[in-house]
Amino acid sequence: MSEKIYDVVVVGGGPAGATAANDLALAGHSVLLMERGGRIKPCGGAIPPRALDDFDIPQSLLVARARSARMIAPSGRAVDMPVGEIGYVGMVDREEFDEWLRERARMSGAERLTATFDKVERDNHAHPLVTFRRERGGPIEKVRARCVIGADGARSAVAKQCLPDAERVKCVFAYHEIIKSPELGMIANDDAYDPDRCDVFYQGKLSPDFYAWVFPHGETASIGVGSANKGFSLRGAVSEMRTELDLTRCETIRREGAPIPLKPLKRWDNGADVIVAGDAAGIVAPASGEGIYYAMVGGRYSAEAASQMLLTGEAKALKLARKRFMKDHGRVFWILGVMQYFWYSSDKRRERFVDMCDDKDVQQLTWQAYMNKKLVRKKPLAHVKIFLKDTAHLLGLRPASS
Repeated sequence: MSEKIYDVVVVGGGPAGATAANDLALAGHSVLLMERGGRIKPCGGAIPPRALDDFDIPQSLLVARARSARMIAPSGRAVDMPVGEIGYVGMVDREEFDEWLRERARMSGAERLTATFDKVERDNHAHPLVTFRRERGGPIEKVRARCVIGADGARSAVAKQCLPDAERVKCVFAYHEIIKSPELGMIANDDAYDPDRCDVFYQGKLSPDFYAWVFPHGETASIGVGSANKGFSLRGAVSEMRTELDLTRCETIRREGAPIPLKPLKRWDNGADVIVAGDAAGIVAPASGEGIYYAMVGGRYSAEAASQMLLTGEAKALKLARKRFMKDHGRVFWILGVMQYFWYSSDKRRERFVDMCDDKDVQQLTWQAYMNKKLVRKKPLAHVKIFLKDTAHLLGLRPASS
């Protein structure tokens, strides 16, 4: 490929990168979307209905619609949280979903390239070079860009090269197995798996500091676990969960693992011509690990900031992406971070956390916040009530249910 100047080179074709590429192409910019291919991120696949509306996602990409969530405590006590009439939790398969987003970006005018990013180079030209290889061991090729968007996931090579302290972001390591969903009567306890329910296990034996999950994907299901403890066996935990749930006979379709950041980077741009988005920017929700919707929002905000920088020539426009994201979602991220720090720290607290999830006020406001992606401000007394209950649980003033 001869050297060509693109307005933007997007490195990474997940939800953040594909969304950024699509938005920039629709805005009339020349865009190269670089995706290395052959990798599917381990992900439960949950997205709120708002994502479909905000990003014009067709209902046909949903492989399931979960109508409730089941929280399982260390004691085995299960609390069901029905979504009710306000909506559902959409489930997608990342292999199909991400490819659809990339192809939409191409249809909108972005060029697609399957290649592995190498580095951002500087020379005496005003704009940087993006170097890459089309295949392992192949020759280094280069393109020039007025702006580079790094959407290449946690441990982003773009962020590591171009942003200070980016490599220090703390991560949860996630691993899951995609299996064929059990048929009716296939497992001993039919209630152990429900194609309309997301199961979340808050049990130290399955994750000492995060949670494990079983999420329905229609004909398949995701069984996974996350932990920041490098000595903890994620595969062992998934194997134990499959054994306990009688899911060992279900065919394993694929296995995937990757780090997932749980704290936004302090800087998303280099002050000149590079900005990051999605996991590369650290925008995965603490406590829940939700990332798809926030990745797409971050991709859109980074695309808008890059577009403004290109149109005005002012590099300071790149700072608008993080500023806007933190204004819209920073408070929710802070609350979820505090929740993870306190409630995931021991089985005793996990037991109390699941007990608290049995409260109808907690359930209602949790689902409203999930669906709307903002704190519900219309019910201040309900928030006060929940805060008092939360504090009572934390201090041990209310006994956990057995």
